[in-house]
Amino acid sequence: MEWLTVPFEVTFVRRALWGGMLVSAICALAGTWVVLRGMAFLGDAMSHGLLPGVAVAALLGGNLMAGAVVSAAVMTAGVTALGRTPRLSQDTGIGLLFVGMLSLGVIIVSRSQSFAVDLTGFLFGDVLAVRQRDLLVLAAAALAALVVSALGHRAFLALAFDPRKAHTLGLRPRLAHAVLLGLLGLAIVASFHIVGTLLVLGLLIAPPAAALPWARSVRGVMVLAALLGTSATFAGLLLSWHLSTAAGATVAASAVSLFFLSHVLSGLRDRRTRRARSTAPPLEAN
Repeated sequence: MEWLTVPFEVTFVRRALWGGMLVSAICALAGTWVVLRGMAFLGDAMSHGLLPGVAVAALLGGNLMAGAVVSAAVMTAGVTALGRTPRLSQDTGIGLLFVGMLSLGVIIVSRSQSFAVDLTGFLFGDVLAVRQRDLLVLAAAALAALVVSALGHRAFLALAFDPRKAHTLGLRPRLAHAVLLGLLGLAIVASFHIVGTLLVLGLLIAPPAAALPWARSVRGVMVLAALLGTSATFAGLLLSWHLSTAAGATVAASAVSLFFLSHVLSGLRDRRTRRARSTAPPLEAN
C-alpha cells in the first residue's frame, strides 16, 4: 500500500493529481465529440497552433495560458472561416492553419537572441508544476465546459450524426460547430500544462475512444472517459514517481494503454457474444 500512497503524500504530486482529474473531466466533455465526429486531426492542429501565443507571452514575460487562449481563439476563428469556403476542403484549411501557426511560433521564438524561451514544458507538459491558482483556473474551465456541453448537447448530438437534420430542426449547425471548436480549444488550453501540446491527444482522444465500446449513451461515454482519464493520471503519476520518468508523457502513455486494453477486452467480449449466439439452440415455432 505504501507503494501506492507515498507519492501522493507529497504536496506537488497531490496538486498534480487534482489538476489531472480536472483536465480529464474537461477533455472527456470535448473529446467525446472529437471522437464521434472524427476530428482528431483538428485537435492535433489546434494544439500545435497554440505555439505563437505562448511564445509571445513567454518573450514578453506574460501569462502563458493567456497567450494560449489568444492563439486558440485565432485558430477557432480561422477554422470556422475556412470551413465556409466551398472551394477549399476542411482538411486542407486545417492543415494550412496548422503549418502557418506552427511556423509563426517558431519564427517568433527564433527572433529571441538568447533563445531563452523554454518550450519543453509547453511541448511535453509540466504536471508537477501545477500551482494552487492553476487548480482554480482549471476548476473554472471545467465548470465552463460543463455548462457549454449541457446547453449545446442537443445541437452537438444532431451535428455529430446528421448535420442536415440539425439544420432542418433549426439547431444552427454552423454556430454549433463554432461553439464546439471553442470547447475543443478550451480543453486544449487547459491540458497543455498537464501533458503539453505534443501529447494532448492522449487525454483528449484516448479516454473517450476507450469508453465508447462500453457506454450506451453519449453522456455515458463522457462519464466513463472522465473516470478513465483520472485513472490514467493516477497511474501515470505513480509510475513516474517510482520509475523517474517524465510525468506528463507517462500520464499520456497510460491513457493510450487504457485505450488498447479496452480495445482488446471489447474485442473478446464481442467474440464471446457472437459465439454464444451461434451456439444457441433455434427457437421453436409454436
